[in-house]
Amino acid sequence: MAVEVGSIVEGKITGVKKFGAFVLLPGGETGMVHISEVSNEYIQELSDVLNEGQIVKVKILSVSPDGKIALSIKRTEPRPRPTRADTGRVWQPRTPAPQTNLSFEDMMSQFKSRSEEKISDLRRVTEARRGGGYSRRGH
Repeated sequence: MAVEVGSIVEGKITGVKKFGAFVLLPGGETGMVHISEVSNEYIQELSDVLNEGQIVKVKILSVSPDGKIALSIKRTEPRPRPTRADTGRVWQPRTPAPQTNLSFEDMMSQFKSRSEEKISDLRRVTEARRGGGYSRRGH
């Protein structure tokens, strides 16, 4: 059976190393699953997850000109959807919904007032980090 890139086949693990696992494919050829292609989760020790003799489903990623076959176990399963905890906080601007009835001058004055508020907040935070807004030297 010829190895076809993109196909998913079952194979038997023939060896487990720190960097990956070797898999015997149905045609008698051997390919390797790199540790990064085993799971969507972080794996400290590959031998904790895979064992010699275990039957696994693998996807054939590539075949190099010298005959090396790159395999993936994690790409045979649907990718898990990230949860809110995985993605962290998402930045949202604090601007109100645009009002279309405002004139250019009104929009400009709103922009200026928001900018001045932001600058004063930034100055306050910066001065607090420096230890206050005044210096005792010279007094």
